[in-house]
Amino acid sequence: QVQVVESGGGLVQAGGSLRLSCAVSGSSISIGVMGWYRQAPGKQREMVAIIASGGSPNYADSVEGRFTISRDNAKNTVYLQMNNLKPEDTAVYYCKLNFAFDYWGQGTQVTVSS
Repeated sequence: QVQVVESGGGLVQAGGSLRLSCAVSGSSISIGVMGWYRQAPGKQREMVAIIASGGSPNYADSVEGRFTISRDNAKNTVYLQMNNLKPEDTAVYYCKLNFAFDYWGQGTQVTVSS
């Protein structure tokens, strides 16, 4: 059974940083596409950053240059380093493993105060 668990969310002031972690069990992240998505209140879920094994990461325009996605295959964990956070980054952040199916985590709340 595949499980995806996010952690690292919290409350931060504008301009601050957070690092989200996504731990996967039951499957290896090295064979799938890992991604971070977010959903703000009243808005649709949107892609933030994705990374495939051996591939270059892709970012939403709104976070390019501020967020960095990385993966540690040995720890079966994906990270999202978020710098220079803005109030509009406030959302629930979800991690997804895509390998034949989509496996989602439960999400972690990120709140950026102005």
